[in-house]
Amino acid sequence: MAEAGVTPKRDLWGSFRPYLEKESLAAFFLGVSSGFPFALLAATLTTRLAQEGIEKATVTAFTLAFLVYNVKFLWAWVIDAVTLPVIGRLGQRVSWMIVIGFLAIAATINLAVADPRQDIVWVAVSAVMLGTAGATFDIIIDAYRIETLKPYQLGTGSGMSQYGWRIGAAGAGGLALVVAARSDWTVAYAVCSIFALPAMLTALILGEPARHQKQAERRSLVEMARAIADPFSEFFRRNGAWLVLLFILVHKIGDTLANLTFRLLFEDLGFSNDEIAIYDVGVGFWALIIGVFVGGIIYARLGLKKSVLIALILMAVSNVSFAALAAAGDSNLGMAAAIGFENFASGYGGVVVVAYFSALCDLRFTAAQYALISAGASIVGRLLTGTTAGALIDWIGYVNFYLLTTVAALPGIVLFWWMMRAGLVDDAMGTAGTRPAPEDA
Repeated sequence: MAEAGVTPKRDLWGSFRPYLEKESLAAFFLGVSSGFPFALLAATLTTRLAQEGIEKATVTAFTLAFLVYNVKFLWAWVIDAVTLPVIGRLGQRVSWMIVIGFLAIAATINLAVADPRQDIVWVAVSAVMLGTAGATFDIIIDAYRIETLKPYQLGTGSGMSQYGWRIGAAGAGGLALVVAARSDWTVAYAVCSIFALPAMLTALILGEPARHQKQAERRSLVEMARAIADPFSEFFRRNGAWLVLLFILVHKIGDTLANLTFRLLFEDLGFSNDEIAIYDVGVGFWALIIGVFVGGIIYARLGLKKSVLIALILMAVSNVSFAALAAAGDSNLGMAAAIGFENFASGYGGVVVVAYFSALCDLRFTAAQYALISAGASIVGRLLTGTTAGALIDWIGYVNFYLLTTVAALPGIVLFWWMMRAGLVDDAMGTAGTRPAPEDA
């Protein structure tokens, strides 16, 4: 099998042109909507709870709300197999995009009116509700993106999706901080619900994806059981599938542990909301833009396997920069450097790793299989963050904690290197990485 992700060398304009194609632009707007629920649950909720005086162990425990993202594969088959009544006439993917988009808006407003000082348990329930809506929104967004992009666009589309995701996450997070500083957190969260609209409008404008392979309608209980089981049985029949799954589970442990604790570090170092917004949104955004651009070039020049290996190394090393910031203390230059390097590594890695995970999908089961892949990608790190990160930071301090996250990233690097040498990366590839759109066949 030819290596997925290898593209012919192009001139400067040829390398830039795919970014202007409608499929890649669609991936950008889908990414904007995908990023906002995550931001409101991660950095923004962490900042809100910290400013409300909630203790550190409780704040980090709220990252367990992200675990719904890691079990979304349990209901992702519904997006593939169940046709909605009435609105389903718009198409399988379009109808689900609209319905789930409205659910994400409702869940955001619900969390907006929850008061952590009055009822921290209801805030936790509301966070899980937004996490569930956001995870389900991700299911349909990812399926729509993968099926809209042609195989040669997976790298470019992944880059554009990462641009959109970071703009959506940074925009929602930054807007929430600014609005909260001038009004309150209720207004801040409610305003951010508008970030659900780009994906909904994109689906309405473009219609059903060209590569979507609609499943036969499932009516009996046996057929529904097959709808649940088929996506997973197909994946695990591939050569090397279990090792691919192991890589998915372990490759991002260190990165997830580090990323979900950055705002605690910033608060403890004494950075203001405006400083966090300026450096996290400003410097981080431009570093991400550069990282995505470089990722696209390296992906085209070196192919999928080598570019993914480089990404894993960069993401591991980026955690060291936050150990340095923790050692340096309240330093705007140090904060800018740490955020800049981390976002560059994330931007680069986002292009090539997401392209790889997208290419693993079978087009008959895009929603279910990508949900399994993306859920597994951070479940271990999120579980460890929610259960041990706060206590670890209190015990060993920020410097040693971030050095520990760097060590935790090493198994993923070694495993992927071995998979490259054994040929398992190519053997486990799905039809999303090889099958063209009907008009290109």
